[in-house]
Amino acid sequence: MSTKDFVEKDYYKVLGVPKDATDAEVKKAYRKLAREYHPDANKGDAKAEGRFKEISEANDVLGDPKKRKEYDEARALFGSGGFRPGPGGPGGAGGNFNFDLGDLFGGAPGGGQTTGAGGFGGGGGGGLGDVFGGLFNRGGTGTRVQPRRGQDIESEVTLSFTEAVDGATVPLRMSSQAPCKACSGTGDKNGTPRVCPTCVGTGQVSRGTGGGFSLTDPCVDCKGRGLIAQDPCEVCKGSGRAKSSRTMQVRIPAGVSDGQRIRLRGKGSPGERGGPAGDLYVVVHVDAHPVFGRKGDNLTVTVPVTFPEAALGGEVKVPTLGGPPVTLKLPAGTPNGRTMRARGKGAVRKDGTRGDLLVTVEVSVPTGLGTDAQDALEAYRKSTAGEDPRAELFQAAKGA
Repeated sequence: MSTKDFVEKDYYKVLGVPKDATDAEVKKAYRKLAREYHPDANKGDAKAEGRFKEISEANDVLGDPKKRKEYDEARALFGSGGFRPGPGGPGGAGGNFNFDLGDLFGGAPGGGQTTGAGGFGGGGGGGLGDVFGGLFNRGGTGTRVQPRRGQDIESEVTLSFTEAVDGATVPLRMSSQAPCKACSGTGDKNGTPRVCPTCVGTGQVSRGTGGGFSLTDPCVDCKGRGLIAQDPCEVCKGSGRAKSSRTMQVRIPAGVSDGQRIRLRGKGSPGERGGPAGDLYVVVHVDAHPVFGRKGDNLTVTVPVTFPEAALGGEVKVPTLGGPPVTLKLPAGTPNGRTMRARGKGAVRKDGTRGDLLVTVEVSVPTGLGTDAQDALEAYRKSTAGEDPRAELFQAAKGA
């Protein structure tokens, strides 16, 4: 029985029973039709002989509970009647799909295109014939071992504050699964593993969920490899994979922040049987800086100023990260805690531009004063004795 028959032929119609017919009803209908169209009762009638063969074929499927379940799932999955071209032929106005069944089930040698591992192709393999072959354990290529993608790896790296802002290339030592060198990744001591009989080399098994849908899970017998070692390798214990250590030079982009997770495609564990490598995920940790901080794409710094500078104004020099200092003009009457901006002196953005340096002013109060300084401050206090900076505070407190 071909997979194509499962999709194209309506066995319920052949026996003249509904889809929800019981096993007894199927058996009764078959016996009635078999007696009517049996060759012994219709000698020389080729049409009756062909009809008898159709009836027997339908009973062979519907009379077997397992085959009937597979048939129902296939019909529900691909629609009643399967992929049939319309009245105008393939691609005609009444057609459902613009291709023929010969290509789908491997009937056209060398036809079609593959779409990668697991994709639907033509005669090149990987088509619906392979899918049904794995589902029903018959038809299709069946024994084709599929490529397998390598595992993803996660690692961590710690950068200095400056490296995180400017970017850096760092060595990263990783341990991951790779093909076992002792058995060349086959898992078999002699390099001759056999195809897993459970999944027929696909590495996956299908299970019905009802309603015509099915799910695929990794095969538990071969652990998704599609192969089983006849004489397991002593190094990898038949898995075909072994731990491998390697050191890579990894480029961390400029402007990375603490806790950021960077994805490097194709830098993970190697794949199996021509499958692609997995990805590498690097979690970045950034050490604190004694002077500078970070606020998004902007850097922050706190700069102490004297009371005369804050009161009278002036120019103050401000350090920058890895560059020459900049000079900011401090307006007269600058309050403590005011933040000013030095543009273009921050962290590197994704587009290559830089954020700003946010400079917060902190008025420095001296702990020791000379005689002249004390006299000057006393004179200042007397000249401003009528001013109470806390008057508005108390007034607001009363109003609340």
